[in-house]
Amino acid sequence: MHRLSTDGRRVYPAVRKKIAMPDFRLAPDLTATANWRPALQGINVIVHTAARVHIMNDNVADPLAAFRAANVDGTLALARQAAEAGVRRFVFISSIKVNGEVSAPGAAFSAKDRPAPVDDYGISKAEAEVCLQQVAHDTGMQVVIIRPPLVYGPGVKANFQSMMWWLRRGIPLPFGGIQNKRSLVALDNLIDLIVLCIEHPAAANRIFLAADGDDMSTPELLRRVAATLGTEAKLFSVPVGLLTGAARLIGKPAIAQRLCGSLQVDISETRNVLGWQPPFTVDMSLYKTAQWFLSR
Repeated sequence: MHRLSTDGRRVYPAVRKKIAMPDFRLAPDLTATANWRPALQGINVIVHTAARVHIMNDNVADPLAAFRAANVDGTLALARQAAEAGVRRFVFISSIKVNGEVSAPGAAFSAKDRPAPVDDYGISKAEAEVCLQQVAHDTGMQVVIIRPPLVYGPGVKANFQSMMWWLRRGIPLPFGGIQNKRSLVALDNLIDLIVLCIEHPAAANRIFLAADGDDMSTPELLRRVAATLGTEAKLFSVPVGLLTGAARLIGKPAIAQRLCGSLQVDISETRNVLGWQPPFTVDMSLYKTAQWFLSR
């Protein structure tokens, strides 16, 4: 929001609770029956970032149905009402999970790949994309879809924050022998791409992948993060088979997959179509993330 405001755009954040910020608009819950019309008055472009995301120890009876209710039905309700209100462009923040969970060696995911989501969240995002493309076809409202991988930066949570805690405390980690490649995207780089997609004429009705363009193995990421924290990563090697087997035994196979598997993103189409280059390097972005973490 700060980036858009400094660029001279009038921004109306849609939030569910009143905040100490000018021009906010109260938003309903992300459901099929939500009434967005009061919040859509005078809006030209929507950047839709809200979603039901991964929930630790999710105890709902049907997780896929819960993801679909928010991420598909809720998004579709917003998009249809936006088109009726005369919104020109709808920028949807999807997920690289639409492409899949693991990329083959030397075969990075691209925007032209056939979707192959695995988990409930990825399935719901893929279905939302299809629904939005249909709305665009039916109404003429332009839809832009952005699929980011893991996003990091100040405020990062979940596994990335846990990783920083491990490194800061000097905990020895058994990931020294992993030979994978993973793409990440810094929050500032993702924001830069979103801002470009708001106005760029070539972005209309296209899918773009986002990444920093600097893929790393898990050991390399740990060492680079540790350096920004002013410490050293204490890594030792354990066979990948043992790591994945142990993760399955404790019911955390997805964590092992993220640490040991590859997930590379090809952003060449994003670069070629939009003329976009990630403006912030990985080291700059990791340093900014570390400064936020250390300031806490």
